[in-house]
Amino acid sequence: MQILRCPAQLQILEETLRKSLPATLPVLGTVMTVARGNPAAHEVLVDSWPRFSVVLTRLCPEEHKDPRDYYTNQLSVFYRDEGALRALLGGTEAVSRARAFQIMGMQEGLDEAVQEVAGARGLHVE
Repeated sequence: MQILRCPAQLQILEETLRKSLPATLPVLGTVMTVARGNPAAHEVLVDSWPRFSVVLTRLCPEEHKDPRDYYTNQLSVFYRDEGALRALLGGTEAVSRARAFQIMGMQEGLDEAVQEVAGARGLHVE
């Protein structure tokens, strides 16, 4: 996963996400916040740039105070390809299993993908 920090990249991503509203709403808000100064200390990650399949937003890792606080450890995701989402959840360190977290998204298939990946790892999902 690649962290987007460049204002020009964040602007392009914001414009791209606006074209897919309302499905992009959970990540679009964070992308806009990061592009405008990032007062909440979030990160925007993409699987590739400029042709991305998954966008993930999260609190910067150094800001995590309590590994059990899944409200603070909130992730938002938008994906164009469910296979890329499953790869993100199952095979990268972008989603840490060392702490509790919530994952938010508005697309069909997200819950099933999370359940499947968690089940394969023997993890409990609520």
